[in-house]
Amino acid sequence: MTTAVVRALGALAHDAAHAHTPAPAGCDCPPPLVLADRADGTVVRSGAVVAKAHAPGTDTAALAARLRLSARPALADVLLAPLPVPAHPPVTPVTAAERPAQPSPYLTELHGRPITLWPYAEPVDPGDPDAAPWEEAAALLARLHSTPLPASGIPGPGITAPGLAAPVLPVMRGPAKAALAVDRMRAARPGDPSTGPVLAAWERLPGWARDETPAPEDGARFLCHGDLHLGQLVRHPAAPRGRWLLIDVDDAGIGDATWDLARPAAWYAAGLLPPEVWFRFLGAYRAAGGPALPADGDPWPELDVAARALTVQTAALALAKSAAEGRDPDEVEQMMIGSCARIATLPPELATGNAS
Repeated sequence: MTTAVVRALGALAHDAAHAHTPAPAGCDCPPPLVLADRADGTVVRSGAVVAKAHAPGTDTAALAARLRLSARPALADVLLAPLPVPAHPPVTPVTAAERPAQPSPYLTELHGRPITLWPYAEPVDPGDPDAAPWEEAAALLARLHSTPLPASGIPGPGITAPGLAAPVLPVMRGPAKAALAVDRMRAARPGDPSTGPVLAAWERLPGWARDETPAPEDGARFLCHGDLHLGQLVRHPAAPRGRWLLIDVDDAGIGDATWDLARPAAWYAAGLLPPEVWFRFLGAYRAAGGPALPADGDPWPELDVAARALTVQTAALALAKSAAEGRDPDEVEQMMIGSCARIATLPPELATGNAS
């Protein structure tokens, strides 16, 4: 059944697709299309516009800073920029006087959830793995990581509410997401022995990678995406088969850039990503001047902690999801759980590379 949030998103995206003005009478646009409807986000497309309802309880100040990051002209060849929210009254039974002031022209609220608008762009085709843009993803990360950190706030269009200061870019949410995945697994499988290897690998990580302590003061800090995978790449919408861009900055921020490289590293270590693909990705990042790794030599001393954390996160989510669906983990999920088991049995100094 269509929810109120989905209906409101479809109407807002439809209005925005008509040049930020209400659609003319007799509009024959096709009905909005639901692209995703999960606890962490609902996404609806109408024509050339996508509307996203972020998770309830989202930190809107942090989201506003991330939106301003996406809108920076200096990152126009890296991040897909958001669309301003239409100025006309929103499609919701809430008056302007009742609506809280928002710290960004790219942010509004519907039914108690933060809402953003984006141009629709062509995603990666999951049915054509040989065409997956691994090198392009690596080059985009290298450019993002090489962008100088802002001294304060994020330059960009002005805020919409008087007296609200420009939001400051927060810490990248990678470790926080890993911790949430482990909590979700514990809740889904309380006391289940199948979680033992995952929890053992989790306990072997340093506190900062488990979101329990601040990152080391002497650690390198970069602009980070925070949740890199192929689903976060789209073709630029301005032209057919345009250049690739990164989307979804919900986890972006300042942090350890190896986290952005960690998911493909973890897949390679678990045997899910072929070595030739991993080395293409790694080579492209280095060729583009990516600052998170040395220009040559063994990358694993830098990647080890983040790759192990992403291994645990992926395995924990696999166990939580399979429990919710009343099934055993599938073959791919078992490979990530097995990778955790190997991490848990190795001395810390050896838990690197394909040994992980």
